Amino acid sequence: MLLEVKKIIVPPGQTILLRDINWLDFEAILEDLGERRSSRIAYDCGTLSIMTALPEHEVNKVLIGDLLKVLLEELDIDFWSLGSTTFKNKIMKQGIEPDDCFYIKNEALIRGKDRIDLTIDPPPDLAIEVEVTSRSNTNIYAKLGVPELWRFEKGKLKIDILQDGAYVNYDVSSIFPDILLINIIPEYLAKAKENGRNKTMKEFRKFIINNFV
Repeated sequence: MLLEVKKIIVPPGQTILLRDINWLDFEAILEDLGERRSSRIAYDCGTLSIMTALPEHEVNKVLIGDLLKVLLEELDIDFWSLGSTTFKNKIMKQGIEPDDCFYIKNEALIRGKDRIDLTIDPPPDLAIEVEVTSRSNTNIYAKLGVPELWRFEKGKLKIDILQDGAYVNYDVSSIFPDILLINIIPEYLAKAKENGRNKTMKEFRKFIINNFV
């Protein structure tokens, strides 16, 4: 193809847009970018975004994912974490790489699979996006049918739940309806940055056990 993607330099925290990219070009660009890269992509009906993250973004992403894993473990809920896996649907002309994502209710359906095909497999039950310099492509998640989307921005957690093809903001998660995570996650995220990851995860685990197990 004419476009040599590897020659495009995207500075940390920046996004570039490529328009009129057909599906074959999109697939070729993904292959050209490769698996081991710092950039993430979003594809929406011919428009391709390529983004690179800042350290602030990566720290928040990892810590939120770690807190969620502790929560799921202590509640004894099976889950399958697929990180920033590329999810795409050729028929819908949609593609996205979340900051993190989890199969929870549908964990058994994809457990052990090396490839996910959204034409036959369900989308993740939960996707996580950290918004530092750019907004999440919520319309792509909605079109792919991701039931719940967490967006973290400026120290606040927003929980969006898919209803009739569009996201509605809620104070509680549909997966954890009895836990006010919009307050708890930011609180322990801030603690981790002050007191260290390991100490905070132990404290969070104890908090969950004492209050919700």
